[in-house]
Amino acid sequence: MSMETGSIAEPICDAVTLDVVLGALRATQGEMEALIERTAMSPFIREKKDFFVALFDADGDLIVGAYRPSAGDPVRPIFEHYPVENMRTGDLYWYNDCYGSHGSVSHSPDQVFLAPVFIDGQLLGFVQSWAHFADIGGMWPGSISPDCVDIFQEGIIVPPVRLAREGEVNEDLLRLFFRNSRFPDLIKGDTRACLAALRLGERRLVELAGRFGMEVVADAFRQLGARSERAAKARLRAIIPHGQYRFSDEIETDGQGNGPFRIAMELRVGDNGVVLDFSGSDDQAPGPINYLLNPAVPRAMLGMYLLAGDRTLPLNSGAGRAVDEVILRQGSLLQPDWPAPLGQRGLTMMRLLSATMGLINAAGGSSTAANCPYVIYFARGLDAAGEPFLLTDGVGVGYGARPFADGIDAVYYIAQENYPVELMEHTFPVRIRSYGIHRDSGGAGRWRGGCGVIREIEVLAEKATIAIRVDGAESPAWGVGGGINGGAGRAIVNPGHNNERQLDPLSDGNELFRGDIMRLETGGGGGWGHPFDREPEQVLADVRGGFVSQAMAEQQYGVVLSVDGLAVEASATETRRQDRPDVDGLFHRGGYRDELT
Repeated sequence: MSMETGSIAEPICDAVTLDVVLGALRATQGEMEALIERTAMSPFIREKKDFFVALFDADGDLIVGAYRPSAGDPVRPIFEHYPVENMRTGDLYWYNDCYGSHGSVSHSPDQVFLAPVFIDGQLLGFVQSWAHFADIGGMWPGSISPDCVDIFQEGIIVPPVRLAREGEVNEDLLRLFFRNSRFPDLIKGDTRACLAALRLGERRLVELAGRFGMEVVADAFRQLGARSERAAKARLRAIIPHGQYRFSDEIETDGQGNGPFRIAMELRVGDNGVVLDFSGSDDQAPGPINYLLNPAVPRAMLGMYLLAGDRTLPLNSGAGRAVDEVILRQGSLLQPDWPAPLGQRGLTMMRLLSATMGLINAAGGSSTAANCPYVIYFARGLDAAGEPFLLTDGVGVGYGARPFADGIDAVYYIAQENYPVELMEHTFPVRIRSYGIHRDSGGAGRWRGGCGVIREIEVLAEKATIAIRVDGAESPAWGVGGGINGGAGRAIVNPGHNNERQLDPLSDGNELFRGDIMRLETGGGGGWGHPFDREPEQVLADVRGGFVSQAMAEQQYGVVLSVDGLAVEASATETRRQDRPDVDGLFHRGGYRDELT
């Protein structure tokens, strides 16, 4: 059945069946995710859960799937090379080509696998699996080194290709891909896991269509997209008046001695529609912080806010249609020219996500303070048996405070996890010396920003070469409405010893030797609201929980505690809070926000 999105027509799928179908789709997503988690070989996928799955309609629009700001519109790049009328049951498609997919995958280690789902010869939709592969070649093990200055140095590039025809997999194509990895056994297992998830998703959609009928399920897809679209548009109209709104943030360095690099956003809301304009962002960087932004990504970022809190509304392509146009400037940081490197685009991606929330605040909404971008490091070398090892680890940070609650502590990315200590020590030649909350890293506010972590790693190999990515050293996560910036992150080798040194926050080729200790201190999220408005009892709980020091309780929150730190001195606190610092504008940190028009 063909109809325009959001048009009024007699539904084929009734309301009860629609909710049953939505539940079945979410269950299918969960099953596919569990399969990958339990069968993948790379710790980065199996333990950290750096993978996503999704389900799409026949036009390539997302219906249900995990939200991911790192990618955009994964099905349509396949359409450019393989017309729908030539697809068959059992076909599989694959790519990691960032430029060839127009940013639908945003750095080369991310592999996208897709399978069409047919019912009696008619295309119902697509299932997709996506995962970050540990090593696909390139100049350094791990493939996405801060040293890279073009995308060829970041590993093998796979354009959109048909990996299987009617169930027969092109093993020669996979053999070529595996040959380009330093750790082929890992990525062989990861590939099998991703392909198995596709077959599982395909079976579940066929079963769903067998239960309700092809037309009912296809109409459910249409309704789910239209429902999210209507809700997102209504929410946008309700919270953002007509006008022009601007916000900007920056990335400190590109790893090549350049920076800072500015991300500039403008939101225009009027009778002619809603426009997101990124054309004022700085030119592309020589180093690998460029982010090839697919227009679907900022649509989803805004849609995530517009649909927040309503579990009945999936974050899908319908939500993105609340934005009528996305403007990008070719040659900029967010639309770089080929073959600019993209490997460390995570810094820019997370800054952009926070800037989107800042733009909403500037436009009259009430969103979060800034998050600190997650920390990543690589350790490579030879283990005790002389075998090469590659430790790829991401470390949690603090997320921005919300207008109704504290920020989340120790978060890695969005829905992923930190490595367990047992996994680290069992798998790699390292010892975890300490792991805990980075006290005072969360920005002070009526609602406290989330705290980062402290993680100390001792090298047990004879030598390890370290790549590091830490953000927020000079431009920490900003606060909102008088909230204070989050604390900075850094990486220190041998802290407290005579040979202590601090690593450049975006660098590679750092050599550590047996017994050396690397201490990671990750940054925190910004605070929300004036710190003096936080209840003294909450500040006391933060001190006792190790999130805030007693000194900062008094200095930033105006809360005076007893000498033993176990009670609030009410009279002294009242006196201290009479000297209330002024709030400087909408956002505590100036210089990265444009004036509203």
